[in-house]
Amino acid sequence: MSTQHQSFSEVTLQPEHHGSTRRIWVVMAILSVITLVELALGFGLARHWYGDPHVNYHLILFIKGVICILTLLKAYYIVSVFMHLGDEVRNFITTIIIPLMLFVWFIISFLWEGESWKNMKNTNAHSREYKTEQVQQATPAMQQHEKP
Repeated sequence: MSTQHQSFSEVTLQPEHHGSTRRIWVVMAILSVITLVELALGFGLARHWYGDPHVNYHLILFIKGVICILTLLKAYYIVSVFMHLGDEVRNFITTIIIPLMLFVWFIISFLWEGESWKNMKNTNAHSREYKTEQVQQATPAMQQHEKP
């Protein structure tokens, strides 16, 4: 009795490559431009390009909102292209996005409630005026006068 061994050729499946990386380069350029705009707006806030924070409160709040929207736009591009979620079925995308939005709402609501609780605690449920503690740091001139 002789045993014969059959030889099988190796079967490998290669993913189909489109050969074009144009989409990746376009998305990288878009992300780079959005990042540069965010940095310019943030640098402007740090360098007081928009004036006194107390006078131009609404403008500064608007700039911060624009920065947040640009950050969300970058997150969308990253998830859509690099994580391949943009090519998925709509139900799968909804399955991921809805819990994410609920989680974001959860965080925002707890931060909001914590701020409200802090204000009520500091004002005895609004029965007295809200006061913050002001701590003065001792300057060298004050320290010299205090020494005997």
